Amino acid sequence: MKQFGVEAIKKMSIPKGCSIRMAMQAISYGEMGAAFVVDEKTSTFDTLITDGDVRRALLQGHGLESNISVVKCAHSQTATDSMGIHLVEKMLSEKVRLVPILDDQGCVVDIYFRDRRASISVTEPLFDEKELEYVTECILSGWVSSGGDFTKRFEKLMADYCNAKHGIACSSGTTALHLVLLVAGIGTGDEVIIPSLSFIATANAVTYTGAKPVFVDSENETWNIDPSQIEQVITPKTKAIIPVHLYGQPADMDPILEISKKHDLYVFEDVAEAHGAKYKGEIVGTLGDAGVFSFYGNKIITTGEGGMILTNDDQLASQSRLLRDHGMSKERRYWHTALGYNYRMTNLQASLGVAQMEKIGSILQKKKEIAQYYLESLKDLPGIVHPPEMSWSDNVHWLYTILVN
Repeated sequence: MKQFGVEAIKKMSIPKGCSIRMAMQAISYGEMGAAFVVDEKTSTFDTLITDGDVRRALLQGHGLESNISVVKCAHSQTATDSMGIHLVEKMLSEKVRLVPILDDQGCVVDIYFRDRRASISVTEPLFDEKELEYVTECILSGWVSSGGDFTKRFEKLMADYCNAKHGIACSSGTTALHLVLLVAGIGTGDEVIIPSLSFIATANAVTYTGAKPVFVDSENETWNIDPSQIEQVITPKTKAIIPVHLYGQPADMDPILEISKKHDLYVFEDVAEAHGAKYKGEIVGTLGDAGVFSFYGNKIITTGEGGMILTNDDQLASQSRLLRDHGMSKERRYWHTALGYNYRMTNLQASLGVAQMEKIGSILQKKKEIAQYYLESLKDLPGIVHPPEMSWSDNVHWLYTILVN
């Protein structure tokens, strides 16, 4: 239950006779929205005073130099340092989010709390002055919608990085996947094979077209779609396979590509979680007919929301661009030759993407360092299976995910 050291707790503690100003300083120091009122001589805990308590006192007309005795504090929940954590956890509620832990003398020795500032995020975007510079440049240019240079720059950076001929930026990874399925002519009555272990967007994009997602179980070794089970579910209605490179670990692509060639099926890689991952030395995303990326806020690189199609197929690229922009003819503006969609990425989003791509190497290195930290820290913990590390692939560890026995 350790959260704060002795010195920090002292700075969050105030004597009974202090002023509201001193209480506010203690509350501000701890950044917990509360401070401990204690006996000046014995340091024993008396009550908890919150920022809400102080705010109500000020609204009632009390000044900053008023004694905190004028502040009405709710009854405080406390626990002892000998109590089990599960018992302390039960004390927390919507109203009680912080419980002081007291020793045998009644002094605060620790804090147990539930607060967003205490959580460890799944991931946080890595932004610096470059993102701010490019976003500012974009805003000053006035080109904040789908027009502008940043979108083209981002598409080229992604395509070049992954050794692809074409990059088509989209509003999300889901819309990008929907586009390639539409361009492939997949629709009602068709079937598309996908892994059973994936985010729902993979299945949703298939369903948007009217086709049916057909699920194949994942293999123990890679946690990705099991190539040995794919042919069992192929029917005359099957039109494509979507392998998902889950959590940053590439799927075993060679047998998947062999099966697709044998049965004349499209292969669209879902690379939402695996920017920069490699399969047998090649960056994933260009191994099949197209690769689809997501740039949601928790992805390896982000544009807030956004996605991209990478492909070496000229026809697939041109048709994707057509449908992405309302089906508008490239030669004749506002002349619509197909039923299209508004699946464009904004120039403002792309400005973030350009900055992110310029440091993708350092971002991936940081991911590997974090993964190594978890591996070393958890290596002696029984009952867990660490993420796959296949000899033929390079896992970029979008998330360090474990299996629990």
